[in-house]
Amino acid sequence: MRTKGYQGKIQKSARIVSNDPARKYEQLGIKGFVKVSIAVSSRYVYLYGKEGQEVSRVVDIQAKLDKPLKITPTAFNLTEKLTYTIEEAEKDRHFKIKFKSLPGTTGRVNGFLKLQTNYPQKPELTIWVRGRFEKKDAKAPTSKPKG
Repeated sequence: MRTKGYQGKIQKSARIVSNDPARKYEQLGIKGFVKVSIAVSSRYVYLYGKEGQEVSRVVDIQAKLDKPLKITPTAFNLTEKLTYTIEEAEKDRHFKIKFKSLPGTTGRVNGFLKLQTNYPQKPELTIWVRGRFEKKDAKAPTSKPKG
């Protein structure tokens, strides 16, 4: 089983086909627990709002090893649409990354924040960001009653 990209409890199943006439199909299940060096609450951030509305989301990053975690931003390609801040919730253990829309953001948003870590098991983290910001309500088109 490939566990890349998973953390915590996982469950997978497969359908087995055989030539046994009494048991043509069998379901095979496997459960497991994936231990990670760094736990990320979500690798994907979705933002939705109206133009001028401030929308924000927070991603938690926690060290799961008994050594200090350092994270350093290396790339962010949404500087004209969003901002982000990194707050250290617990020194060298727990970080909160807050993404916030900038005033006047409209249209679709699609990008990422890349972070470098000091853990050789996970040297880079990527948080993907998607969003949609609709223009403020324009006058609704009026329709003439038939008749």
